[in-house]
Amino acid sequence: MTVTAQHIRDTLSRYLDRHPEDEGALSALTGSLADTPDTITSRKEFRGHATAGALLLRPDGHVLLIEHKALGTWLFPGGHLEDTDTTLIGAALRELGEETGIPAGSVTPAGPVPLHVDVHPIPANPAKDEPVHQHYDFRYLFRTDTPHLITLQAEEVTGCAWQPAGTLTAEPLRSRLLTALTR
Repeated sequence: MTVTAQHIRDTLSRYLDRHPEDEGALSALTGSLADTPDTITSRKEFRGHATAGALLLRPDGHVLLIEHKALGTWLFPGGHLEDTDTTLIGAALRELGEETGIPAGSVTPAGPVPLHVDVHPIPANPAKDEPVHQHYDFRYLFRTDTPHLITLQAEEVTGCAWQPAGTLTAEPLRSRLLTALTR
């Protein structure tokens, strides 16, 4: 069973209950849920589709970033939903494992509500016949205090780094990660 539009609606509702100030920034996601509920989980829905990401935080305040091969930029582990995913948090955990080799048993989810939901553009990819489109990225916080031997997924990832959460510049994500350090 795949992630459903209702699961996405419920997750978004719980997120906005916690972060009502983000409602305007998520209007494209809300619109897609209304207009394309049957295809919002499909990577072929080019008006925009849901993705899931993992924010892996160590007790020393460092967060894991990966260098995404196709985009040539540093991001949090994450990606497209698969037919086998039943929840967004499960998809985020799966992506973390696939891209870094970090086993699910060595991380702890901070909770069932995403720490951040981000809407961002993805450039066209002519090789995959993909136009410019939006990702609706549900980013979940996971914690770890286990040193990890990271095994990168060579097809998608070219590097990784633990970066101090305080050096991130994107708000409100930066502030939320820093607040999470005190809990």
